Amino acid sequence: QVQLVESGGGLVQAGGSLRLSCAASGSISSFDVMGWYRQAPGKERELVARITRGGISNYADFVKGRFTIARDNAKNTMNLQMNSLKPEDTAVYSCALMVPVGSGFIIRSRGQGTRVTVSS
Repeated sequence: QVQLVESGGGLVQAGGSLRLSCAASGSISSFDVMGWYRQAPGKERELVARITRGGISNYADFVKGRFTIARDNAKNTMNLQMNSLKPEDTAVYSCALMVPVGSGFIIRSRGQGTRVTVSS
């Protein structure tokens, strides 16, 4: 099973930027969809952004225009550039390998996450 490790989280002021990275222990090229999830304290995990093997991306409405997802199949990595951060973006962010099923996804593998804290 491919293991995923996230990095790049931290404390940032509102309006600032962070770049999260996800490194896979094996090849990601066979996985059609990868994505970033987040879970804030007391809230359910939510999908932030996803990207296909071919580079087609999709974003949750609450991050559109602020976050950018990218994937490098040759390096087995995925990034999430987060700009114009808001306090409500505070959460643990984790990357995942996903399999489309119907209108949703099954998570095949997910990392432990990296914490992002945005101060007001």
